[in-house]
Amino acid sequence: MAATLCGRLFPKSGWLPFSQIVRHGSKAVTRHRKPMHFLKQKLMAVTEYIPPTPAAPPAALAPRVRKTEEESALAVLLRNDLENLFKECKMIAVVQNNAINAEDLMVLKHKLKRHNISVKFFPNQVTRSFLSNSIYSNMLPLFVGQTVIFVSKEPKVKEMLQALKHSPQMVLLGACIENTLLSYQGILSYSKLPSMTTIQGEIVGGLTMMTSRTVSMLRHHPAHLSALLQQYVKQQGSGDSTNAVTDKDTSIIQEAAA
Repeated sequence: MAATLCGRLFPKSGWLPFSQIVRHGSKAVTRHRKPMHFLKQKLMAVTEYIPPTPAAPPAALAPRVRKTEEESALAVLLRNDLENLFKECKMIAVVQNNAINAEDLMVLKHKLKRHNISVKFFPNQVTRSFLSNSIYSNMLPLFVGQTVIFVSKEPKVKEMLQALKHSPQMVLLGACIENTLLSYQGILSYSKLPSMTTIQGEIVGGLTMMTSRTVSMLRHHPAHLSALLQQYVKQQGSGDSTNAVTDKDTSIIQEAAA
């Protein structure tokens, strides 16, 4: 029994363990490339093959032809109408439309129609194509976004401003009045000017006053001279000419005659 236990506990003399630790040495690296000699490097750089640049394809050398789109008949018709408006109307105002509803727009049109002011809608593309080749090219910055044009054959600025007071969605940007480009402040200043009828009445009144004053001045001296002569004749007829006609009256008569 004791021998069996000792044989199990103590290993036999010829027994080896299942795993052993083995230490391997590092391998020698023997395949390092030697650096190329600098003369050979120069020779290789000089004799290096440089492939030629490939020629451009013939399609790339030919100029590209841009296709110009022809204007439609509707665009030409609208541009002609716009040109006629600028020729016939003395007041052309540009208004920005900030989403006004149809009912308010109808009311505004009715108010403006009372004063012979029309509301016109033109696409910005047609308007800008017309303005770019005309004398009104300075109005191009006004036509951005949704715009409306108010036109009238006579400059009725006061009536237009009164109609726009009740439509906050319509913002006045500028106007061309009698071939003069005005900003919003310029339009307000223009509306404060008196009308042509008032100015003509003032001019006629001033001219009439000057004419009447000239006539009265021309009639004053002959009337004064005739009065003095009548008095002199009366005094001569009464026989007291020596005492009545004084040196002062004589000098007055001479001044009036002169």
